[in-house]
Amino acid sequence: MDINKVKIDKFVHRTQKMYRRLTDLYQSVNAEPLIPDVLPQTFVELGNASQILQLATEELYQQNEELIYTRNLVELERQRYRDLFEFMPDAYLLTDTIGIIQEANSATVKLLNALPQYLVGKPINNYVALQERQSFRSLLTQLSNSDKVTELALRFKKRNGELFDGACRVGVVYNQQGKPIALRWLVHDIKERNPAQLTLINNKCDLSQNRLQHQYSKGETIPLTNQEIWYVCQGLVKLTTLCETAGEVLVGLLTSGMVFGSRMTKLHIYTATAMSDVKLNNINLTEIEANPTLNHILSSKINQRLQQTESLLAISGHRRVQERLYYLLHFLQQELGTPVAQGTRLSFRLTHEDLASACCTTRVTITRMISKLQREGKISFDSKNHMILKLS
Repeated sequence: MDINKVKIDKFVHRTQKMYRRLTDLYQSVNAEPLIPDVLPQTFVELGNASQILQLATEELYQQNEELIYTRNLVELERQRYRDLFEFMPDAYLLTDTIGIIQEANSATVKLLNALPQYLVGKPINNYVALQERQSFRSLLTQLSNSDKVTELALRFKKRNGELFDGACRVGVVYNQQGKPIALRWLVHDIKERNPAQLTLINNKCDLSQNRLQHQYSKGETIPLTNQEIWYVCQGLVKLTTLCETAGEVLVGLLTSGMVFGSRMTKLHIYTATAMSDVKLNNINLTEIEANPTLNHILSSKINQRLQQTESLLAISGHRRVQERLYYLLHFLQQELGTPVAQGTRLSFRLTHEDLASACCTTRVTITRMISKLQREGKISFDSKNHMILKLS
C-alpha cells in the first residue's frame, strides 16, 4: 500500500474522531445543567483535539517535504535520461507499435536531415526507401511480436531524398500487463562505420541469433526478392523450376543452416516451397556487402549449395530412370538421413510426386519402382511413413 495514502487515511480518521468527540461534548453541555467539573473537562478534550490536529499537520508537512524530494529526484532522473537520449552518438527513436515516431534525438535529426517537427508524430515509414516500404509495414507487426532485440538492415531516405543503408537494433517496450506498447530504434549509417566493427551478431556461424524469424507452413510458397537471402533455421525447403518437357524439376533441397534466394540463380522460373513447417531468417544484401565476416560465412554456405546443385545435375544426367532414382536415394540418404537400426531414416517425408520431379519422370513410374525396391528389402517405411533406406 502507498505510504502517502496510509498517512492521509490516518489523518482523516483522527479528524473524524476529534469531530465526534467535540460533538458529544457539545451535546452534553446543552443537555445537562452546567456543573463546575464539565468546563475543565471540556478544555482538556479541546486540548487533546488540538494536539491531534497539530500532529496531523506535522505529518502532512513531512509528507509534503517527501513529495518535493521525490519530485526533485524524478526530475533529476528525467534530465539525465534526456541528456543521455540527446547526446547518444547514434540516432535513437521511440515509436509506437505501428511506427509513429514519439521521440527522436539530435543524432536522428542529423541522420535523416529533418527537423523535430518533421519527425515526431510522423510514421517512420516516411523515412524508409520507397521500394522497401511495403515489406517494412509487415515487418513492424513481426517486430512487435519479437521477444528479443532484433538486428536488421534497411535502406532509409533522408528528407532531402538522399538514400543510405542503415543498420538497426530494435527492442520492444512492454507495459505492466506484458503487452507491447512501443519500439526502441537505434540506427546508424553503415558506411560511417569501420567494416572491422561490423561483426556478426553472435560472432559465430549461427546466422539465426537475434534476427527476425519468419515461419511458413508445409506447402506454402516462400516469397523471393532480389534484396535478401533466406537462411533456413528449421525444416525443409524445396527449390524447383519448370521445364517444358519434364514439368517441375527439383534444383535444391535445403535443411537447417543452408541459404537460398533469387539472387543466387539465373533461372527465370524459380520457386521455393516449404516441405515441412519451416523457420527462416532473411539477411539483407546491404548488410552482407557491409560485413566482411558475414560475407565470408555466406560464401561457404553458397559453396555448399553449389555442391548440392552439381549432385542433382549429375543425377539428372543418367539416362535410365532406375539409375536416376537409385542415385537420388543415395543423395537423400546423405543429405537427410539419420542412422537407425533398420538402415537410414529420412528426416522428412517426400511424396512420390517429389521424387518424380527430381528424377524427371512420372509419379506412376516412381510408385512402381518404389514398390519393387520395397519387395527387394531396400526400402521400408516406419509408423510415421518416413522412408528407411537400406542401400548397398
